[in-house]
Amino acid sequence: MVGAAEGLSDGGNGLTNGAINVANGVSEEKIDEIRRLFGKSDGDPLRIVGVGAGAWGSVFAAMLQDAYGGFRDKVQIRIWRRAGRSVDRATAEHLFEVINSREEVLRRLLRRCAYLKYVEGRLGDRILYADEILKDGFCLNMIDTPLCPMKVVTNLQEAVWDADVVINGLPSTETREVFEEISRYWKERISVPVIISLAKGIEAELEPEPRIVTPTQMINRATGIPMENILYLGGPNIASEIYNKEYANARICGAEKWRKPLAKFLRQPHFIVWDNGDLVTHEVMGGLKNVYAIGAGMVAALTNESATSKSVYFAHCTSEMIFITHLLAEEPERLAGPLLADTYVTLLKGRNAWYGQKLAKGEINLEMGDSIKGKGMIQGVSAVKAFYELLSQSRLNIMHPSEKTHIAPVELCPILQKLYKILIVRELACEGILQALRDETMNDPRERIEIAQRHAIYRPSLLMN
Repeated sequence: MVGAAEGLSDGGNGLTNGAINVANGVSEEKIDEIRRLFGKSDGDPLRIVGVGAGAWGSVFAAMLQDAYGGFRDKVQIRIWRRAGRSVDRATAEHLFEVINSREEVLRRLLRRCAYLKYVEGRLGDRILYADEILKDGFCLNMIDTPLCPMKVVTNLQEAVWDADVVINGLPSTETREVFEEISRYWKERISVPVIISLAKGIEAELEPEPRIVTPTQMINRATGIPMENILYLGGPNIASEIYNKEYANARICGAEKWRKPLAKFLRQPHFIVWDNGDLVTHEVMGGLKNVYAIGAGMVAALTNESATSKSVYFAHCTSEMIFITHLLAEEPERLAGPLLADTYVTLLKGRNAWYGQKLAKGEINLEMGDSIKGKGMIQGVSAVKAFYELLSQSRLNIMHPSEKTHIAPVELCPILQKLYKILIVRELACEGILQALRDETMNDPRERIEIAQRHAIYRPSLLMN
């Protein structure tokens, strides 16, 4: 079997990035506990594989490597990414600057005899590749945050065929295709793996009735792995800050059999993991906030970072999100805290808000697509399309309380409508987002929330758990 994998070695001293000693009793106790759950015998390591090496997927795998990489006889951690993605000259030059600004990184590369290739990359004498630099701890979408060295595999079959735990770090737009390929490698498996999805995005399925399809459901359909063994992990997190040990929290959602022990296994002093049984709804909320983050970035750029304008936008976008949660969930109040926290951090520093800002400033354009160099996939673009198409369906019509007519839910979501016209059908320029805020006939956002709370708008068919 052809593949590209590189082992980790830093002198066998239990160090991963040259600074963190992972050989401690607490970590080993957690490894032994999770190994027992998987029925692992001595000499048979627990195999954890990250699929997809974007910023969050790479950080997640690197955190596990930092925490448990010293116990190589008990746990094996590796990450898959496609081969062949070259690093352009400008990025190679910036990467060289990052390396030389971090003494511990520089020393590590010198010990591994890996420094010279970055010198050659900076000079243009050598082409570096994304999978090559990932082995040394550099994610192409997050160059400024060096990670620990990782075992990287570029052959998908080699990466996943015997995996016990698979971490889905792919964008939602790629999840179905890759896991359909993975399913071919699992046909002969006896044991069923556990999959933890980090993806935040959705698809719209309009027939036989309108409904949302989430990444965990895509994985279930593609592989036949039961939903009991598929979980979602998400929260108000910025990948680089988490790796730099800023305090953060997340929820792992799914069946109790796996979510509680995995929450304990993944928990670290700076990264607190709670557990919740409501998998699909939390997953959808992770995609919903990306929609409105793009608009927030546009408003910030178009109003010169006006705090007043951004607060007006926040009032309207949160009222739309609250309205949508009432369509999706019978008890939407339980989602308010996680949704608002995730929205808040995304507006502050997320890639979707960044994308909206750059579009509005004219520094990028829609013709460049929604996969941006140095940032990765902008999940909010496909989510705008999916939510708009779903909420436009007449089969979901609700009664407008004042006009006493039936309307599609999207008619009460003017920001979503403007984003669709800007990003998807391209009928409006970015300035169009301001129309949704400055329309004199626009209702108080409080009224939208009251409609959601007072009237029976819940549509259980939208989320078929």
